[in-house]
Amino acid sequence: MPQTEGSGFFFIGFDKMTHLGFFFVLSVLLFYGKVKYQHNFGFRTLTIFKIILISVVIGGGIEILQWKVFTYRSAEWWDFGCDMLGCLMAVFSYVLLHKLKFDEKID
Repeated sequence: MPQTEGSGFFFIGFDKMTHLGFFFVLSVLLFYGKVKYQHNFGFRTLTIFKIILISVVIGGGIEILQWKVFTYRSAEWWDFGCDMLGCLMAVFSYVLLHKLKFDEKID
C-alpha cells in the first residue's frame, strides 16, 4: 500500500530511492567482480548485457515473489522501474568512466 505521508525518517518515495540505490550498488559490484575476475578493465558490450540481464532477473524475481508468495508485501511496477534505473545508472557510470580513463570507443 503506498504511503501518503512521510513519517519520521522515511519520507514519501524512500522505498523507490532504496530500490534504486541497492540496484546501483549491485550493478557496480557485478562490474567490479568482472574486472577482478578478468584482471583487466576490458570493455565489452556483452558484459553490460549480462549485468543488465542479471539485474532484470533479480528485480523481476523479487517483485514476482512479493506478488505471489509474500502476499503481505506489495509488488509494484515502480519498484521494478527503479531497480532498472539503478542498474542503468551503474552501466552509464561504468561506460563513462571507462571511456574517460582509456579514451576508447564503445563496441
